[in-house]
Amino acid sequence: MVQKQVSNGIANPVVVPFQNQVKAPLTKNKITVLQINLGKRCNLACAHCHVEAGPKRTEELSPEICGQLIELIHRFPQIRTVDLTGGAPEMNYGFKLLVEAAHKTGKQVIVRSNLTIYFELGFEDIPEYFAKHQVKVVASLPCYLEDNVDKMRGKGVYDDSIRAIQWLNQLGYGRNPNLILDLVYNPPLPVSKNFSLTPDQAKLEKDYKKFLKEHFNLDFNQLFTITNLPVGRTKFHLQRTKLHLPYLKFLESNFNSGTLEHLMCLNELSIDYLGNVYDCDFNQMESIAAQSGAGEKLTVGKLLAAGSLDIIEEISTASYCYGCTAGCGSSCGGALI
Repeated sequence: MVQKQVSNGIANPVVVPFQNQVKAPLTKNKITVLQINLGKRCNLACAHCHVEAGPKRTEELSPEICGQLIELIHRFPQIRTVDLTGGAPEMNYGFKLLVEAAHKTGKQVIVRSNLTIYFELGFEDIPEYFAKHQVKVVASLPCYLEDNVDKMRGKGVYDDSIRAIQWLNQLGYGRNPNLILDLVYNPPLPVSKNFSLTPDQAKLEKDYKKFLKEHFNLDFNQLFTITNLPVGRTKFHLQRTKLHLPYLKFLESNFNSGTLEHLMCLNELSIDYLGNVYDCDFNQMESIAAQSGAGEKLTVGKLLAAGSLDIIEEISTASYCYGCTAGCGSSCGGALI
C-alpha cells in the first residue's frame, strides 16, 4: 500500500515528501477523539490563525449536521473526548447542544477558547456554563507578555485574556481538580530565515506560571507549546515574505521519528461544519479529505451508515506534517515527547 502524499499545489523539489521520510504508511488506530470545527465565526482575526476565522466569517454548523454529530456521540462509546474548536466555538451554532450531548454520555469535553469571547454581548454566561458542565478549557495565550500577545491577536486582547483567566480562577478553574484550564503558546510568525523550534514545554510552563502568579495571581494546569504550521494565515504570511519553502525545509531538517507514534491524527477524526471528515484539523483547512479503504471521501453521514468510526486505513499526509514531527513534536495537546 502506497502512502498518499498531497502536494498542496506547490512545487517543492527541495523538501523530501513526508511519506518518503516516514518510509511506511501512517495508519489509524482505534478512534477515541472527535474534534469538531463548528465554524469560522470568531470575534478575533489573529495573524497566525490557520482557520482564517474572523468577525466577518459566517460559515457555521447546520442543524442537520449538528444532529448527525449528536447521534455519532451517542452511538459510539469508543469516543472518549469531544474536542470543540472554531473560530470561536462558543459563537457557532450547535455549541451548547454538542457540549451537553458529550457531557451526558460521560465523555470529556474540551473547548478551545480565545478567552475574550466571554466579554462579548450574549456570551457572558460561558464561564459559569463551562464550570457547570466541567468542560476542560484549552485557552490561547501565545505569550505571557502583553506586547507579544497583542501583536499576534489584536490590541487589548492580553488584558481581556487576563481578566478571563481571573474569572475562570474564581470559578475554580486551575484550582479545582475537576475544572481544568490549560494554556497554549504559539511562537511569533517568523520574519527572517532565523527559524527556531518551540521552546522546551516544561521550562516555559514554569516561566508562565511564575510570571502570571506574581503579576496577576493567576493559576492554570498545563501549558501546551504548539508549532505554527504553514497553513491558513501562517502560510499566507510565509508566502508573502518568501519564507514558505525555507520554513518547510527547516521543519524537515528537524524531523524526529520518535514523534510518529504519538501523532494526534492516529486516533482522531476531524469534522468540519459541513460534516466532512478529515484525519486532522490541518488537513481540514487544506481540504484534504479522509478516505475509506475504497478511496471514498467520508462524511459524518457515511460513518453513521457504515456503523463504524474505524474505516480509514491510511492517513493522508502533506509537507506541513513536518510541523507536527519536528523537534519534540506538536499537537493540540502540545509537545509529543
